Amino acid sequence: MRRTYTAAAVAIAVGLGGCKKESAPSGDGASTGAQAKPATMGSGTVKVDGSSTVYPITEAVAEEFQKASREVKVTVGISGTGGGFKKFCNGETDISNASRPIKPSEVELCQKNGIEYIELPIAYDGLAVLVNPANTWATSMTVAELKKMWEPEAQGKVMKWSDVRPGWPDAELRLYGAGVDSGTYDYFTEAIVKKEHSSRGDFTSSEDDNVIVQGIANDKNALGFFGYAYYSENKDKLKLVPIDDEKADNGAGPVAPSGETVRNGTYQPLSRPIFIYVARKSLERPEVGRFVKFYTANAEKLVPEVGYIPLPTNAYSLAQARVDARKTGSLFGGKGSQVGVSIEQLLAKEATSEGQQAQQ
Repeated sequence: MRRTYTAAAVAIAVGLGGCKKESAPSGDGASTGAQAKPATMGSGTVKVDGSSTVYPITEAVAEEFQKASREVKVTVGISGTGGGFKKFCNGETDISNASRPIKPSEVELCQKNGIEYIELPIAYDGLAVLVNPANTWATSMTVAELKKMWEPEAQGKVMKWSDVRPGWPDAELRLYGAGVDSGTYDYFTEAIVKKEHSSRGDFTSSEDDNVIVQGIANDKNALGFFGYAYYSENKDKLKLVPIDDEKADNGAGPVAPSGETVRNGTYQPLSRPIFIYVARKSLERPEVGRFVKFYTANAEKLVPEVGYIPLPTNAYSLAQARVDARKTGSLFGGKGSQVGVSIEQLLAKEATSEGQQAQQ
């Protein structure tokens, strides 16, 4: 059965010290419950914080990891991608969950504090655009119409559905979206408004996607966005809006997010890879190295259990190779959200990086 998680705005300890040992999925020496030797995995605490989008994946990995290691506690907090990077770059956490690549101000903070990091892609996500099931008119939308709704200039101007498209109801448009400290907000604004962290301010925002779910589910005139996994858990309360990027080379007509359309890159511009960032210094502690190795070995299995789209198997092998080689930095140049990056492009960046290092 698919796991269901509720986001909370506080650090959540997922230590399972009192639980009976079971078999761990696979991986890194955390093999079978009865024969596992927790002491060989190191004791202590692995501290994780950051994106609410990535949280369910890391929480699921932490649960399984601790079934084979009662000596290690993994704490997973939800401060949003931006809040998580602030803690990470100040040396407060070992791992940062991120729903977008690290951006320049965060790179600078990490450099200032001597924090070297290894970037690991762990899944694909599609940002879903949702309306209330009673909405009978918004059967699809274009990127241009979303921009018209969400750009800063829309505030005080685009206030009704009829302001977006002629023929739509003369009813108040009520918007819901991710909190402004979240990577989901950053990515959505970059993809739709064409400027990261830029939007109208008169919308209901929350770092907890469940708040957005309830807002849309209880409001016929609402529209909002969040990660596809949260839609998957609330299909009975929400209605997907297929999006048309109006680019002929990506196929004609509107496309709805799904495992297939996110994986093959046809759901654009709202498909994205999501990440964890690991502090290089933290990897000197056995418990952190073991947890990260367990993560890359088991993400492919656990990612779909919490509603996300796994990367190809070789992508997880490449991720662990980055850890083993201590390859620091970001494949995205430390520039933050980048729209339209497919898994093929991600792997090509990795291959290019390896080739450059081999020539040095």
